[in-house]
Amino acid sequence: MSEEILSDHGLDLIFRNARSYNGFLDKPVTEIQLRAIWDLVKMGPTSANSQPMRLVFCKSQDAKEKLAAFASEANKPKILSAPVTAIVGMDLKFYDHLPRLFPHTDARSWFASSPDLAETTAFRNSSLQGGYLIVAARALGLDTGPMSGFDNAGVDAAFFAGTDIKSNFICTIGYGDPASIFDRSPRPTFEDFVRIE
Repeated sequence: MSEEILSDHGLDLIFRNARSYNGFLDKPVTEIQLRAIWDLVKMGPTSANSQPMRLVFCKSQDAKEKLAAFASEANKPKILSAPVTAIVGMDLKFYDHLPRLFPHTDARSWFASSPDLAETTAFRNSSLQGGYLIVAARALGLDTGPMSGFDNAGVDAAFFAGTDIKSNFICTIGYGDPASIFDRSPRPTFEDFVRIE
């Protein structure tokens, strides 16, 4: 086990000083940066290395407008002004990739025979991977704005038609505009929500 720990600067960058942004500076995010995010995200743990998250990075104006059409009125301008908005999706048939991603045993059969288990696993693990996406973007010097507030069925029809992929949530990515954030909301103490038994 490694005894190295992340520096205070690193912890500040991805947790303590990081915020969810509602607006972004007019500064592009490159494909190289998006690939770097993915290269970190894919290393995070998922059940049986299931890797069910599927991403669409809406970077072009056309893609952003298509996505914004399914967003709440409050979220439309966030999507249109951000350099990139990620659609975090989940592949309900992620298990078809398990012979390659988890070759130790026949893990595909665990999920192929149980659609409910497959959906639960896809949702849980794509949500985990969405969290990794936020942390990875922050670790690489970018800011994020995760959100719900959109028509999942509309997004699925527009971006995932003919597939077994369903949208989970969306997340803007870029260089956050400090003027777009609120004061930090209160956070609970350890004693509020945690116990050790």
